[in-house]
Amino acid sequence: MAETGASSLPPAPPARSPLFRAEQFVWLTARVLEQRLFAYHFLNGAADPVEAALDAYRNEDGGYGHALEPDLRGPVSQPLHTGHALRVLDAVGRCGGQRVERVCRYLTSVSTADGALPAIHPSQRGYPAAPFVPVVDDPPSELLATGPVVGLLHRNEVWHAWLFRATDFCWQAVESLEKSHPYEVEAAVAFLDSAPDRPRAEAAADRLGRLVREQRLAALDPDHLDAFPVAPGYAPGEHHFPHDFAKSPQSLARAWFTDEEMARSVDFLAAEQEEDGGWPVRWRHWAPAPTLEARPMVTIEALRTLRAYGRFVG
Repeated sequence: MAETGASSLPPAPPARSPLFRAEQFVWLTARVLEQRLFAYHFLNGAADPVEAALDAYRNEDGGYGHALEPDLRGPVSQPLHTGHALRVLDAVGRCGGQRVERVCRYLTSVSTADGALPAIHPSQRGYPAAPFVPVVDDPPSELLATGPVVGLLHRNEVWHAWLFRATDFCWQAVESLEKSHPYEVEAAVAFLDSAPDRPRAEAAADRLGRLVREQRLAALDPDHLDAFPVAPGYAPGEHHFPHDFAKSPQSLARAWFTDEEMARSVDFLAAEQEEDGGWPVRWRHWAPAPTLEARPMVTIEALRTLRAYGRFVG
């Protein structure tokens, strides 16, 4: 039965357009949360249903669990799940208020001695997790987990005591990076794009961009991928491209790449849409459910990136 008020939705995208095909893929395969997010971003959907779907993953400690980040299974709250929740709230303009205050209390409770976040809290032990995210008893602070969270909170002008030491950690981690890998660099960019000290962020991003090019962390020519190494521990063929670092033209990472390199990258992203309408998961597939749940997330992110670069075809 059609929902009341459906007439307020925009016209359906043209049949067989990239968006139409992606929409069919989302309705066929996605969790309710990603269905609601797709509707919000591309079908004039409201934010309230997204928040309602996200609430299913929230725990009493203020964190999020229940495989919100598909590579970590089980009910317990984890920093990676909670960072994912903040990205969702940010995407729908709801990253603030008492909900985020509770999130910050959770972040405080799981922080390491230097005030930052581990990638995996030991409470994950006993539940399934991807083999590339091992559980250890005394995990170190990770820029991978901390940078995106700190960046999101700053972008939304959230002020909490947890942010002070966590921000200091991010500055130290970003400015001391030497040998890195793509996911760590992406986390650094997520921090720098919203860090309050803009001159310092621009200087750090300039240095980081040189590192990315020197270490060939971005595949600049999709037609000659053999020229770009895959980082140790990554899946075969798990390359990262300019659009993975600069998800929009406003990102500091956009300056790392020429117009031609960026155009090739975005063309490659558009061409990655598969026959079923979704985009592929490039990281290691370790179980069926995480891959199935991740593909709609990857698909929505691909569409948002294409739209940011003016390549979105409705």
